[in-house]
Amino acid sequence: MFKALLLEKDEAGFRAGVTTLDESRLPPAGPGMVLVQLSHSTLNFKDGLALTNKSPVVRLWPMVPGIDGAGTVLASEHPDWQAGDTFVHNGWGVGETHWGCLAERARLKGDWLVRLPAAFTPRQAMAIGTAGYTAMLCVLALERHGLAPGAGEVLVTGATGGVGSVAIALLARLGHLVIAATGKPAEADYLLKLGAAGVIDRAELAAPGKPLQKERWAAVVDAVGSHTLVNALAQTRYGGVVAACGLAQGHDLPGTVMPFILRGVTLAGIDSVMAPRPLREQSWARLARDLDPALLETMVQEIALEDAPAAAQRLMAGQVRGRVVVRVS
Repeated sequence: MFKALLLEKDEAGFRAGVTTLDESRLPPAGPGMVLVQLSHSTLNFKDGLALTNKSPVVRLWPMVPGIDGAGTVLASEHPDWQAGDTFVHNGWGVGETHWGCLAERARLKGDWLVRLPAAFTPRQAMAIGTAGYTAMLCVLALERHGLAPGAGEVLVTGATGGVGSVAIALLARLGHLVIAATGKPAEADYLLKLGAAGVIDRAELAAPGKPLQKERWAAVVDAVGSHTLVNALAQTRYGGVVAACGLAQGHDLPGTVMPFILRGVTLAGIDSVMAPRPLREQSWARLARDLDPALLETMVQEIALEDAPAAAQRLMAGQVRGRVVVRVS
C-alpha cells in the first residue's frame, strides 16, 4: 500500500485528494519498466492545471498527477537501472496519460529516468524540477545561438515563476546582464538577490505593440507567450535569439515576421516534455555545475502531499513565488 494524490472525474464531478492505494493499481510491470520510491515531487504550471481541473491536461481517469519526481529505484526491468539507484524524472506525459509522481510509489519507463547528479539531493532536484530544467534548456539554446557574457541585456519574463527564477540565477552566474520582467513590484528585492541587474514592469510588454521597436535585448527567455513574446521579439537586437518555453499570458502569437526578416532574430522553441535523454542529461549536468544551491534554497517553499491541492490553487492564481517542493514520503 502507498499514499498518493488521486484525481477523479465522473458524473459526480471533479475530486482531488490524498488516498491509500494498493501497488496493484500502478501501471503494469514489464520489460523496460522501473518501480520507484518517491521522496519528493513538485508543482509545475501543468500540475496546477491538472489539480485545479482548469485545462484538459489529464487524459486518463483516475489519474495520479505529478510530472516530476525524485527518489530511489526499488525494482527494475530495465538494463540501465537497478535497486538502490537514485533518479530524477521530468515530463514524458506522466501525470497526463501515465500515473505520476505525486505519490510514494510509481512505475515508470526506465528510458524516462535520469541519474540524480551527485551535487543534488532529491529535494534539491525537485526544487529545480521541470521549471528549472526548462530554464537550463533555454540557456543551452541561447548559447548554441552564440550568446556570450558581455553581449548585452538578457530579458527574462515571468520572472518570479519557477522558470524565470532559475533562469535569472543561471544567467547571472554565467556573467550575463539580466533584466527581469514581473507584475509583482513587491518581489523586486527577491529578483535582485537572484542576480537580476534590473527589474521592469511586465505591463511594458503585455499590451499590443509595434511590429518593430527600439532594439534592446541581446537575448530573451520567455515563459509568457502572447503579446509579451511578440513585444520581446520586436525589441530584440539584430541577430539576437528568443527562447520561448511557456504560455502564461496565452498561446497566441499576434505578431509579424518583421523581426525575423529585418533583424535576423531567431525564435527558439523549447520543449521539456519529450526532449531526448542526452539533452536531459546535459541539462542536469549543467544545472549541477552552474546553479548556486544557496540561491536555489531562496526560491523554495516545501509542503506536504496533503497540501498540494490548495497550493495548486494558489499557483494558478499567481500567488506563488519560485518553486514548490512536495514532500511525498
